[in-house]
Amino acid sequence: MVKSVLDYLEQSAARFPSKTAVADDKSSMTYEELQNNAKNIAAGLLPYVKARQAVPVYMDKSCRALALFMGAVTAGCFYVMLDPSQPAERINMILGTLEAELMVVDEKSAKKQAKLGFEGTVLSVEELLSHTATPGELAELEKIRSEALDIDPLYSIFTSGSTGVPKGVIVNHRSVIDFIDCFTDTFNITENDILGNQAPFDFDVSVKDIYSALKCGATVQIIPKQLFSFPTKLLDYLDDNKVTTLVWAVSALCIVTTLNGFEYKIPSCINKIIFSGEVMPIKHLNMWRRAYPQAMFVNVYGPTEITCNCTYYIVDREYELDETLPMGKAFPNERVFLLDDDDRLITQEQPGTTGEICVSGTAVTMGYYNNAEKTNAAFVQNPLNNKYNEIIYRTGDLGYYNKDGQMCFSSRKDFQIKHMGHRIELGEIDMAINAVDGVVRACCIFHQEANKILGFYEGEADKKTITHVLMSKLPKFMIPQEFVQVGAMPITKNGKIDRKLLMENYIGGENA
Repeated sequence: MVKSVLDYLEQSAARFPSKTAVADDKSSMTYEELQNNAKNIAAGLLPYVKARQAVPVYMDKSCRALALFMGAVTAGCFYVMLDPSQPAERINMILGTLEAELMVVDEKSAKKQAKLGFEGTVLSVEELLSHTATPGELAELEKIRSEALDIDPLYSIFTSGSTGVPKGVIVNHRSVIDFIDCFTDTFNITENDILGNQAPFDFDVSVKDIYSALKCGATVQIIPKQLFSFPTKLLDYLDDNKVTTLVWAVSALCIVTTLNGFEYKIPSCINKIIFSGEVMPIKHLNMWRRAYPQAMFVNVYGPTEITCNCTYYIVDREYELDETLPMGKAFPNERVFLLDDDDRLITQEQPGTTGEICVSGTAVTMGYYNNAEKTNAAFVQNPLNNKYNEIIYRTGDLGYYNKDGQMCFSSRKDFQIKHMGHRIELGEIDMAINAVDGVVRACCIFHQEANKILGFYEGEADKKTITHVLMSKLPKFMIPQEFVQVGAMPITKNGKIDRKLLMENYIGGENA
């Protein structure tokens, strides 16, 4: 029985000791090296940690960061990746929530860390890597391992909170193992794959890269962040490193097609493109499918709180620009269903009826670290079950079934507005604008104070043309009162359109 992700690492190290487990643009580690480094790091951590304690990792993503993750887990702890480019105030809020007693830094991030005012123990990854585990320390690590449970925490990822305080989703080994076993089987990820890692290590898309590789003996090839500003260099990097699998945010895929990257080069080894984070614009999906007619394209959906993803749809046909790509079906051992405003089940026999997407199953995580109030609001008893405890996660996302009985994403509950007496899904307007010729990408936001819908778009289309096209597709009350052309959509570090920054720029322009 696999009860720890360390089982994945050990099995792959036994099968492929000299194979590259992880590589970045400066270094690499074989499976044997990764396992040995993890043990040495864990031994170095022993004097400073106790079981199930948080080990914050403050550095850029790299081979060493992954070794630290495995080292923290080997020491019986869980890891929390902290991005040094994030504001000090946010980092300190996370450290406060964790009640952190230590953190690990590398040489590059040490100066920045010193300005945080952290009063706990600060350890150096370089020193931990240079530590050699003694027989006594190895025996202690074995004891820790023998007492571990599969419900012990593995990592925490902090998402933004509505009150401005980040929420730390806490995820255990069992949830990751349950999901990754299904994920790799469903999409045929094997030891022959090289996963091109785009996602930051403090974003759960990277969990699929890391643990798919560790389970199967594949390789994680970390792509330097700066390459996403230079599509030709990015495509060269994918080709040079023989990357086969992209588990990317939608925005990252759109960068390549927006800047006509495939006119320069189509990397030769890519055979799986798995995307998530936002609705994939059909225009961009079709460009990728033309470049890779034989590849598997998969739309996956799910928030961090349910361990990466809960539904998937393998794209099996050409889609028209104004069609909706389905979310598809639930992964094995997950139940995904819709509840209306009165907590009644919406079924496939009610196509078009919108409800909140809810998830049940082992992949539902343990809630928010050190935040019972937020946990109890989102992780709740299934209202359809009054016979025994069944915790579900209420995603805050809205979905519906199409005429073929497939679940489709509608929008965030937060993006459902009441305007001119009508309930409107902003996502529906986004999709209509995205289908207009000359529009690269669109995003609608409701300006509460001015009581109007703003349609932000990137591309060459003129505003009159967009309005004219929308008049034939949408009721008048859904057409934005103002269109705002932007040079490029601002993107959050997690690869989603930065709606907050769009509005700040717009309001700043209003007051200029």
